[in-house]
Amino acid sequence: MGWEIHLHIIAAVSWIGGSVFMFVLGVSLTNKEDQKAVYPRIGPIFGYFEIGALILLLVTGILMITNNGLITILFSDIHNEVIDSLRTKLWMVLILTVVTVVHTVIAFITNGKERTALQNFFSRGASMTIFILNFLVLHYAIVIRDIL
Repeated sequence: MGWEIHLHIIAAVSWIGGSVFMFVLGVSLTNKEDQKAVYPRIGPIFGYFEIGALILLLVTGILMITNNGLITILFSDIHNEVIDSLRTKLWMVLILTVVTVVHTVIAFITNGKERTALQNFFSRGASMTIFILNFLVLHYAIVIRDIL
């Protein structure tokens, strides 16, 4: 593996670290006035940073898969611990990406505005899903690395 793995790890640390920070911030700020003071300012900056990290993760992940000749194996009937773990990780990454898009769209549309109950439900649900999936994806990355 070349330079892609280094950028992939830096982006993963940024993505997951940012997710943990925002989760802790969300749990800590229980006062609505504090939330209204913080989120409109930090949200867009964080959002753009996280979008950049996610794009870097996706690009470097795709490059590593194609450069290592795994693309055809992923779509074959071959089963082993590494390939099955990678498939599972990639399914989670797909779900994580879709959920992130949903969360980001809601966040940017409602930044500085009052959210509807439905927007709140999907935004908070997406945040929790992102938080949990991050650690599951990280787990499968560790499993794959341990095998290799």
